[in-house]
Amino acid sequence: MAKKETLDPETLALIQWCTEVEKYLVAGGATLAQAQEHIEEEVEWFTDQFYDGLTPEEAAKAALN
Repeated sequence: MAKKETLDPETLALIQWCTEVEKYLVAGGATLAQAQEHIEEEVEWFTDQFYDGLTPEEAAKAALN
């Protein structure tokens, strides 16, 4: 049986934050697949936004502009 990897709280918070960003990207007109792909392609940028303290809504607005 495979060993389950445990993520640290900070990584879990980032994943949750990205999930929220995804919702705002979809509300802004992207499909779910497009939103997920964009976050994956720009993961470093989104990570910076997370650590800079942007809300998911603010990060999504910046990404859509």
